Amino acid sequence: MTAEKADSGLLSIIQRRLRGAFSLMAAFLWPPVCANCGRAICDSNHLCGGCWQEMHWVDRPFCPVSGVPYPYDAGQDIVSPAVLADPPAYDKARCVALYDATARALVHKLKYYDRTDLAVSMGDWMVRAGADFFANISGPLVVVPVPLHRRRLIGRRYNQAALLAKAIADQKGLAYWPDCLVRRRATRQQVGLSDQEREANVRGAFRLNETYRHNISGKSIVLIDDVMTTGATIEACARALRRAWAAQIFVIVFARVVESGQMTI
Repeated sequence: MTAEKADSGLLSIIQRRLRGAFSLMAAFLWPPVCANCGRAICDSNHLCGGCWQEMHWVDRPFCPVSGVPYPYDAGQDIVSPAVLADPPAYDKARCVALYDATARALVHKLKYYDRTDLAVSMGDWMVRAGADFFANISGPLVVVPVPLHRRRLIGRRYNQAALLAKAIADQKGLAYWPDCLVRRRATRQQVGLSDQEREANVRGAFRLNETYRHNISGKSIVLIDDVMTTGATIEACARALRRAWAAQIFVIVFARVVESGQMTI
């Protein structure tokens, strides 16, 4: 072994020990707590047993296209009537959980209360929710967040969808295009609007950033947002990507609002 390799090995050992010491110090000063209720747990930014059980995790059976859960298993290839009646602009969508009290609390902490640290754990769950996308796509795959209008971005100081998208791209080693889509006009808050009003609110609100005009053709896109309600925003973004000849569009959201009537086969 050369002196150079020996020095390198010693430096690596010292760095590992320093990281371990810093981790222990951080755990002592800031003990890990549940991301939802604040109860002490083993790993920070995760959920305690009680909050984990309260979360309505979405798993099979669900519609293979929209990802909406089914009340019973009728076969993995059974597409929901809603998708058959009105096929979405995206290819497939998945979500981590239904938008219940626990999921809502996590989204609100990330979105409104500067808990940007939650993006890593929430991104990990989103990667698992979209595991079939990542396992079955062999071509170029790019992660793109749903954008905020610049005025809202200035007010909020960050885009929660972009934080989630960055966490997902980092974990999977994928290209990350935070400014691929542009929200060309400020839209009303979607809360409280009817389905038709939501669709009209975001119609024409999104466009492709011209910088990516010649880069997106033939690529598969993973479109990221924190919550899908009626899907109007996701649809508007997917249509903008389709016009640029994206090969496939996969959607992953952290939580999804699902009415009981949607969970039909």
